[in-house]
Amino acid sequence: MDVENVTAIRQAPASPVSRRLFPVRGTLLSQILGRVGSGIVVLWAAVTLSFVSLHIAPGDIVDLLIGEQIRTPAVEAAIRAEWGLDQPLYSQYLSYLGRILHGDFGRSYILQTDVSSLVLSQLLPTLKLTAAALVVAVVFAVVSAVATAGRRWPRRVAGGLELVLISTPSFWLGIVLLFIFSFTLKLFPVAGDRTFSALVLPALALGLSLGAVVGQVLREGLERALEEPFALTVRSWGASGLTLRLRHGLRHAALPAVTLTGWLVGGLLSGAVITEQVFGRPGLGKVTVDAVLGKDLPVVLAVAILSAFIYVVLSTLVDVLYLFLDPRLRSRA
Repeated sequence: MDVENVTAIRQAPASPVSRRLFPVRGTLLSQILGRVGSGIVVLWAAVTLSFVSLHIAPGDIVDLLIGEQIRTPAVEAAIRAEWGLDQPLYSQYLSYLGRILHGDFGRSYILQTDVSSLVLSQLLPTLKLTAAALVVAVVFAVVSAVATAGRRWPRRVAGGLELVLISTPSFWLGIVLLFIFSFTLKLFPVAGDRTFSALVLPALALGLSLGAVVGQVLREGLERALEEPFALTVRSWGASGLTLRLRHGLRHAALPAVTLTGWLVGGLLSGAVITEQVFGRPGLGKVTVDAVLGKDLPVVLAVAILSAFIYVVLSTLVDVLYLFLDPRLRSRA
């Protein structure tokens, strides 16, 4: 095959099938990688901020890391060796980044234990509570929006209930749920994390307020979607109102709600700290409160970085989900 034919083949327009498959896949992959890259940059910024905050805080770094522990020459030497305080600042920073990448958050000199082991041992209960609360929020939002969108009185009732839930702090709602379902009706345990039933009330207390906010946004989007021309077409096919709302309307209305959920999901992590204290659950909540009260800075920094990591991962997943919910967001080559 001569050079002219090769050039002609390269310059020839792609077939409709190849234009529909390969460029979109390449563009979609590049956008996903771009979202992941942005998440990595945000996480790097969070780690860098923790390092900077440690060095600009008033007082000696050794005193900050020791906390309320008695300062001895042996402990001071161990801290200086661990954090490389006798090295240049850039060397300390690179060493700090390397330790974080390897999951090494240092040592708690107050508790005399490895910080990574301490935090990881309490991470699973917190993730369980956060995931359960997110499920509660999504289910509540979808049911509320689908059942009341475009219906006058159900919409007003749902709107009033959502306003009450949004205005109620999660810890106060948790106390009310404990009083009704644990102390009075004795349907759920008061504290602990041994059974699934012990997860129900904390998940409701933490997830209902988020579900109320997302439900309002989802209802507005669903009502706009039901007025679009495609809704009339689907009705002409003989589809039921529930099918129209679930299979067709929700996808068009989901993008603003998904955006809001990704932005508010960080509130679940912070709310879990208080909720775990109210319900006496194990998790990062107790670890964080004890570390703050005891001025255990290595533990506080580890929890902050881990929370930032979880938030970045969830936000990145939401950004990737955008591309599948709305194909218009995928730029074409």
